[in-house]
Amino acid sequence: MFAAVAVSATGANWPAWRGAEGSGVCQETNLPLRWSTNQNVRWSVPLPAPGNSTPIVWDDKVFITQGIEKDHLRRVLCFRRSNGELLWQFGTVWAEKEQGTDLNPLCSPSPVTDGERVIAWFGAAGVFCYDLAGHELWWRDLGRQSHVWGYAASPVIYGDLVILNFGPGPQCFVIAMEKKTGKTVWQQDVPPIGPEAKWEDFGGTLEEWKQLGSPKVADVSGSCATPLLVHTRERDELVVAFELRVLALAPRTGERLWLCSGPNTCAYGSPCFGDGLIYVTENGSRNMAMTIRPGGSGDVTATHRLWHSNPPASKTCVGSPVIYQGHVYQVTSGGAAQCLNLQTGKMVWDQRLTGSGSRNASWSSVLLAGDRLYVPNQNADVFVLQASTNFTGLATNSIGGEKMNASLAVSNGEIFLRTLSKLWCVAER
Repeated sequence: MFAAVAVSATGANWPAWRGAEGSGVCQETNLPLRWSTNQNVRWSVPLPAPGNSTPIVWDDKVFITQGIEKDHLRRVLCFRRSNGELLWQFGTVWAEKEQGTDLNPLCSPSPVTDGERVIAWFGAAGVFCYDLAGHELWWRDLGRQSHVWGYAASPVIYGDLVILNFGPGPQCFVIAMEKKTGKTVWQQDVPPIGPEAKWEDFGGTLEEWKQLGSPKVADVSGSCATPLLVHTRERDELVVAFELRVLALAPRTGERLWLCSGPNTCAYGSPCFGDGLIYVTENGSRNMAMTIRPGGSGDVTATHRLWHSNPPASKTCVGSPVIYQGHVYQVTSGGAAQCLNLQTGKMVWDQRLTGSGSRNASWSSVLLAGDRLYVPNQNADVFVLQASTNFTGLATNSIGGEKMNASLAVSNGEIFLRTLSKLWCVAER
């Protein structure tokens, strides 16, 4: 009985990016199907600066991370869930210039909470922990973060640990800290691709690499992927997608469990887990996708990798997918929704989504609620699709052409959208 109560209590919250399990799957089936600027919008509030981070929700509070570059601020903002009132905002001042792009503003990682504390990574400014009233509990300086595209991996909580994929850039590592104190419990260093790397080592041509915005492999390679906790019958595994390999660690100790080769040089989206399998996409001059069976030891490329696709079956995906009834559902950065067979990688359908404006590309992740897929684009249109082997569009929802790169958060029948200028709460009236 007590276990059932605990599951019910946490099920109403959205404590981390992509939800409690990090899978983008919601158990609720009462989410609104349709909304617009004057239909099923409970509230919207302006934000002080652009941002890409996704909200998290705990009880009566909604949290987002927020960078305000002109004032050199990195902050966590806390809003009242019922009406969007700003309850508090705390953070730090960081005046040093950080490398990045306007398309990926400061503080892109989402915060994470366990209901007692909220933890956020502010890049080179460090990791900060607050209680739910906004009082700082601890902070950690993990070193400088520097990459041409900035950073985006969100912290995750595992028991009494908070775990972070620190990168991409010259120093890359996965670190586990005590969530109560910030003290390091373990750290696994991950060597990045060196500056001497050549394009032909990874497929593609010099012209294709230049299209990615840099003539050097090391400048564009790296991992922005949030770690994924995979719970199997035998053990828990912390799965992280890096350039050229997927790595599984023991979340309690940091011990390396297995390694799988096959990805390319840029891990944007995070892995997902479902139906007993791990699905990974990675990008570069050649885009790759693959499915891995967990539970291995050592190099599992030959034993646990079910399939490994090459173009044209795989396209660039910045957002993360979901798994449902033996199929993978994802959206490409160009704005095409796709359904793939999880066991074989065979494309079932590939459908371009066209919304209300010209920005039909997508960096957001897919959300699954029941048998519905919620797929946002950069115009803040959200397409609701049937999770089926036959493509079926159910609704297209627009909120007036707002720009958006964040993903959706859901809780108790409400959808929270973070656009570049506002935070929205959508719910049936």
